[in-house]
Amino acid sequence: MRNCLLPATRISTDFDSLLDSFFGGSLFPKSSSFISSNFAPRVNVEETSDKLDMTIELPGMDKGDIKILVQDNTLTISGERKIQNEIKTENIIRSEIHTGSFRRSFSLPDYVDSTSVDAEYKNGLLNISILKKEERKPKEIDVKIS
Repeated sequence: MRNCLLPATRISTDFDSLLDSFFGGSLFPKSSSFISSNFAPRVNVEETSDKLDMTIELPGMDKGDIKILVQDNTLTISGERKIQNEIKTENIIRSEIHTGSFRRSFSLPDYVDSTSVDAEYKNGLLNISILKKEERKPKEIDVKIS
């Protein structure tokens, strides 16, 4: 389930870092274009013998601002990170904390049980576990000695 394409936000961040290191960190001193832009949270997916585990980075969000929907073998995670305080844009030198809404969708493989989705949000990380169907779990066969 690895994705070879880098999200646009990561490419932008990597490019900004490269330019900052080359130009001494002051190339865009009054940049505030990310204050209310949408963002795409980063996701790790791990497969074990009995389930799929996903970890999604969502720091600064409240549990009530996160929605998880499973429909037609598609898992969709959406939400909105809001600015807590009023920000005066004329004083911003650099803004890298993305706010706004996001939506990530993942096609679930046929071998997972889409009715067994479990989610927990703690310390800015959303952890989602989806059990595999019984027929797809590896079965160990005992060898009889005769």
